[in-house]
Amino acid sequence: MSEARANILNRLRHSARPQPTITEPEAAPAPPLSQADKVAQLKQRMEAMHAEVIITNSGDWTTALKAVLRQRSLNGLLYAPHSPIGVMLSEGWDSDLPPLVAYEQSVEDCKERLFTIDAGITSTQGGLADVGALILWPTPDEPRLMSLAPAVHIAVLEASKIHDSLASAMRTERWAERMPTNALLISGPSKTADIELVLTFGVHGPKELIVLVLND
Repeated sequence: MSEARANILNRLRHSARPQPTITEPEAAPAPPLSQADKVAQLKQRMEAMHAEVIITNSGDWTTALKAVLRQRSLNGLLYAPHSPIGVMLSEGWDSDLPPLVAYEQSVEDCKERLFTIDAGITSTQGGLADVGALILWPTPDEPRLMSLAPAVHIAVLEASKIHDSLASAMRTERWAERMPTNALLISGPSKTADIELVLTFGVHGPKELIVLVLND
């Protein structure tokens, strides 16, 4: 056997030897956030995406809502009259506020009016503190168009339903057992980016997102 061939075979045998596996220690899991920390983190993340986040309380959140509406000139507020939010709104609505517009007809019957109403209000399934997003599960009472068609989307979020992450929300609420036909994650007003990755807000969909976070 030539010396050159012997060297090649020797190198092949050496390279074929199993190399020791180096495993890095797993990072310790982060401690769960308190409710106050979740609220603060969600607020910071969502405001970075041009959302307006208002911290209020569950017993008087309609007062905060009315203050928001009085700061704007709106032609109406689209709402679901049979939802818990809708019932509360219809029980004590002031005459100087934008008129409540009930979403009770099919899309085909109210399409023209639906896309001319300035604002819509919906409930939320929860929130995600780590990324700053709302979880919406459209229902027959609150279909997707209520958060999509009006220029201003007002979302009501219970602070107790803010989760650390999407994985935590799916696990805690047992999504695998009752997933809707579609679940939505909303982080701010509608946005899009051009070929140069310049982000523009309010192009396709709501130009404003206002989140009322209800503390216990």
